[in-house]
Amino acid sequence: MTSSHDGREEPQARSTRLLRVGCAFTYRAEVPTAAVFLIGAARSGDVLVSREHLAVSPETPVRHHFDLYGNWCSRLVLPAGLSTVEYSAWVDVPDRTEDVDVNAPETAPDDLPDDVLLYTLPSRYCTSDVLGDEAWSRFGSHPPGYQRVQEICRHVHDSLTFTYGSSTSQSTAADVNASGLGVCRDFAHLAISLCRALNIPARYAFGYLPDLDAQPDDAPMDFAAWMEVWLGDRWWTFDPRNNATRKGRVVIGRGRDAADVAMVTTFGGPLLESMAVLAEEDLAPAWR
Repeated sequence: MTSSHDGREEPQARSTRLLRVGCAFTYRAEVPTAAVFLIGAARSGDVLVSREHLAVSPETPVRHHFDLYGNWCSRLVLPAGLSTVEYSAWVDVPDRTEDVDVNAPETAPDDLPDDVLLYTLPSRYCTSDVLGDEAWSRFGSHPPGYQRVQEICRHVHDSLTFTYGSSTSQSTAADVNASGLGVCRDFAHLAISLCRALNIPARYAFGYLPDLDAQPDDAPMDFAAWMEVWLGDRWWTFDPRNNATRKGRVVIGRGRDAADVAMVTTFGGPLLESMAVLAEEDLAPAWR
């Protein structure tokens, strides 16, 4: 406890904050269609999932598995007709922004852990081989380490304009670099590509990102994408879309790029009629 100026005791500041996160997808299918959903909050770091619920209407069996990258996936068959998949969770997150260390060093490729080396290579959307010359001309002379990655994020943040509908499922980092337009996944893909071109391991991450202590966005809540970069002996979070540290990130999935961590993969052509995303602080949970 701490004391106020008039001598009354006040509770200490909470070290965590409780979020409510979730999403809902409504599909219309002509025939029963197999699907994989990657929408649940990951158990990682200081994030604690206190309770969660996945519901499918009409009621449908659901199976779960970990994919190649350790992401928790849900498999089901969307029935013919209209169906809804809803996920909700309450998550405790640290009441602080992600870690920063401006002195974190880069690691030479030969010294990287075996399971990290993969993230130095080009992938479907992260075309580091195509952007190699630009990466070295812009950032090759910059002192290596955390601050070089920060400079890459600043460049991507300043050079791309966030515009809904400006890219498609086929757009690569090279495409959005040329157009100057993109959404958050494109910002992440471009920054990842520039890092990999410099032999800095970088991977794609996406999840829920509430407006905790940040300027609220007038646009409807959506999933967010950012990147994680290996420096020294660990992964560090960088956000080229916002170019700022944030509180309350809840990871859903990690992979080489967005192709590895699609929110929904369908083995057929159901029509997505609606999607909603929720990520906000829950100040008065009924169950606590």
